[in-house]
Amino acid sequence: MIKNNIVATTAIAAVAIFALAAFLYQGNQEKPDAVAGKDENQLVRSHSFIYGPKKAPVTIVEFFDPACEACRAFHPIVKQILEKFPKSVRVVIRYTTFHKGSDEVVRILETARMQNIFKPVLENILEKQPTWAFHRAPDISKAWQAAADAGLDVTRARKDMMKPEITAVLTQDMADVRAMGVKQTPTFFVNGKPLPSFGARQLFDLVRQEVEAARKSS
Repeated sequence: MIKNNIVATTAIAAVAIFALAAFLYQGNQEKPDAVAGKDENQLVRSHSFIYGPKKAPVTIVEFFDPACEACRAFHPIVKQILEKFPKSVRVVIRYTTFHKGSDEVVRILETARMQNIFKPVLENILEKQPTWAFHRAPDISKAWQAAADAGLDVTRARKDMMKPEITAVLTQDMADVRAMGVKQTPTFFVNGKPLPSFGARQLFDLVRQEVEAARKSS
């Protein structure tokens, strides 16, 4: 058993959420192509939000939808990976607005970034996701409230949310989603490599392999 197993420490309720989200994800999953031969910028754009050291040798790219249950379930797992490899791993967030209302929530997140509070707003929006992310009829007002509770200046954010630079982020990310053949969220690439199959263990193992390879080559 791998020391400090990142999955074993997950709370029972979180495991239940993850299991349901994983089941939903698996439904019609199409495995993305490997990145070999593709433009690297389709994975990492200059506008992309990055967790972790910007020059880390290992890059996890997550195609992420804020209304996606599996994305919410994976979020603490991704944070644990960053804690496990604090100097070696960075996470790049790419927006994938497959669910109704997700585009507006992305605009909330981007206005939060403009106010330098992206992380707390993202955390609270994901925590409150069950209250607003109804797939057929999302209640985005509750996503706004979650953002406000995390410190977002909503009046300023509503003025900024339709700025061309935010629209450009959404447009570019969805163009890259199509170009990369991403069909489900979350979809992960680790140093350009797709997961061999979907799962927390698969993500951790691929990250660990890439970290070990980077250490050997340094």
